[in-house]
Amino acid sequence: MKRMDRTHPAPRPDGRQSATALTIQRGVARLLRASSFAVLPEFTLASGRRADIVAISDSGEIWIVEIKSSPQDFHSDAKWPEYRGWCDRLFFAIPAGMAPEIMPAGAGLIIADSWGADIVRHTQAMSLHASRRKALTLAFARAAALRLHGLYDPLAKSL
Repeated sequence: MKRMDRTHPAPRPDGRQSATALTIQRGVARLLRASSFAVLPEFTLASGRRADIVAISDSGEIWIVEIKSSPQDFHSDAKWPEYRGWCDRLFFAIPAGMAPEIMPAGAGLIIADSWGADIVRHTQAMSLHASRRKALTLAFARAAALRLHGLYDPLAKSL
């Protein structure tokens, strides 16, 4: 049995998100949790793309929420159309001060801050293929379980 180091550094900030993006993430997660969704931020899809938020409803519907913290953030990112094949509904989430008209009309729209969020435009549901839904749901469950385990036993990976 390996000797465990009882001291470990504080978790380092992820560094990929701006402060604005993190506040939007928090508000969207609160909205979705209040709507009976299980939520995972920064979820890597089988395609290798990392979705800002993936959420699964109690009926199994899968939503992806792409966070855009500024017009520059939106215009510099061309990967979001790839998310359509990985969810039943695709949404953008933006801060209140950002012009909503620049967001694509074919996606839903959420306005958020760190305290909550509102869906201001719904999107039509797309039917995710059953085999992809199953694979995504299993990956979601594994990621959630591994993250939870990492919280209560952060040294487990080093054993």
